[in-house]
Amino acid sequence: MAEREEDASLGPALGDEEAVRRILAGETALFEVLMRRYNQRLFRVARAILRDEGEAEDVMQQAYVNAYTHLHQFEQRARFSTWLTRIAVHEALARRRKRARFEEVDAMADRDGDGKDAEERFTAKGLSPEDEVIRGEMRKALESAIDAIPEIYRSVFLFREVEAMSTAEAALCLGISEDTVKTRLHRARSLLRQEMFERAGLTAGALFPLHLSRCDTVVAGVFAALGLPPPASPQCNCPGGYCVPENQRN
Repeated sequence: MAEREEDASLGPALGDEEAVRRILAGETALFEVLMRRYNQRLFRVARAILRDEGEAEDVMQQAYVNAYTHLHQFEQRARFSTWLTRIAVHEALARRRKRARFEEVDAMADRDGDGKDAEERFTAKGLSPEDEVIRGEMRKALESAIDAIPEIYRSVFLFREVEAMSTAEAALCLGISEDTVKTRLHRARSLLRQEMFERAGLTAGALFPLHLSRCDTVVAGVFAALGLPPPASPQCNCPGGYCVPENQRN
């Protein structure tokens, strides 16, 4: 029974601050608990800044080394997750600056260069193989679009929308004001929407088109329900050609 209680102490019930206290007291094995708890977040943070999975893993490792080395400096004025995330952000930014010193990289040159990303498999319950393929393609398209927007917006979007951080926590991690977080998030959403449309070769007006037959049916049905004479134009003549033929349905 005592052994089971010891194992349970390594689970989700163990708070970050308590884990830190015990690690500093000599239970160094507990650092694994914190690492596994925040691996996903740190990977996403580093990946958003560097756009390279290999470098993101390197940043994760160095961030954890830095955190462990300076664990005694964690003063609990912010949450441990925020403190750790800031370390990862600083490490990723430092690596990006170092890389920039050796490479002449156009910020937009890699917009379509996501083929190098490793293929990931999703095994969501209830999805057919075809649905999984579609889901995978949508995920890659979204990741590619996120990669294409500038880093200052990409980081804020990831913190707020992917990691579900509060505005205050995101601001603390990035070292910017809460108002700046809000402004950048709004801009990130706008850029991401535009990027997705451009990649699909669409405009907003091209989404959910009303096809000719449906347009005709709706008009005729309304006239009939109102007891009005049949419409003068039984076939669609919508201004601007918004309706499209059925045989052009995507």
